[in-house]
Amino acid sequence: MTAITLWGVGALYFSPLLAPRWRALAAASYGSASILAFALLPYPGRTAIAALAIFAVLVILFRRIPASNDRDWQADVAVTPRATVNGELVTIHGVRNFAYRTETDFDARWEDRTYDLGKLDSVDILAVYWTGKAVAHIMVSFGFQDQDYLAVSIETRKENGESYSTLAGFFRQYELYYVVADERDAIGVRTTYRQPQEDVYVYRLRAPQRNIRRSFLDYIQKINDMRVHPRFYNTLTTNCTTTMLKHTRINPESPPLSWKILLSGYVPEYLYQLGRIDTAKPFADLKKLSRVNERAQAADKDASFSQYLRKGLPKPARLP
Repeated sequence: MTAITLWGVGALYFSPLLAPRWRALAAASYGSASILAFALLPYPGRTAIAALAIFAVLVILFRRIPASNDRDWQADVAVTPRATVNGELVTIHGVRNFAYRTETDFDARWEDRTYDLGKLDSVDILAVYWTGKAVAHIMVSFGFQDQDYLAVSIETRKENGESYSTLAGFFRQYELYYVVADERDAIGVRTTYRQPQEDVYVYRLRAPQRNIRRSFLDYIQKINDMRVHPRFYNTLTTNCTTTMLKHTRINPESPPLSWKILLSGYVPEYLYQLGRIDTAKPFADLKKLSRVNERAQAADKDASFSQYLRKGLPKPARLP
């Protein structure tokens, strides 16, 4: 009963069930009424049944909150990407390639880019740390014969004036958003222009080419699907790592769910233990080598930004 009361308080306070001016009052009233009911009413069994009935109504209303692609979005998530597939060629409309002066001062550039599936031959994990080793933002980057790289970052889609809250993320406060970006944007904004700067690591995955292709096309399918059927982000169940894991499920060799997926900062170590990234060196040495901040800052506007990042990194094994 405590758990469902806390959930109800959170749903009333954070989710768009009510107009913002009523949310705090409704949450406080619901929580207070629940506590007083169990403390004062003489029949706890009946009180519990009534509380469960009210909770069920809240859940039904909560589940009916619609996600949307049409809001007053912040500039960095303003465009909903889409893709068209023509044989072996995939054209993505809405690839983000901003020219940053600071994190919030930039020239917005949304580009159409075409990628040849026949050249798709690598996928890397990008791990971004800003608060200890247990929490990281995980992205993927698909490589096309070391010429082109396309980064995909699964994030919250925030409206203008909105900031991120871990608690709010449980309660349909943010839509889910796929940032499809040039690596100079997705990595550079974190290593160079965001203050304080974040630590970015690039780990090259060992995967069969057929699996890379299936995963890439699964991302493309989801990007197109979300243009028609938007979804909500959830701090625990639908975040950057759990959603990425779902995209690997299309392959039989998908890694099993682990607490290291939920504590996303341990994802690279987990992949190392599974042999999915190079194990020739101890993980501590590989991690030190994989940190790309200095290389990203040095390359910055260089046309060979992605290639420069990977200098000295173990080349991904070509698996059958």
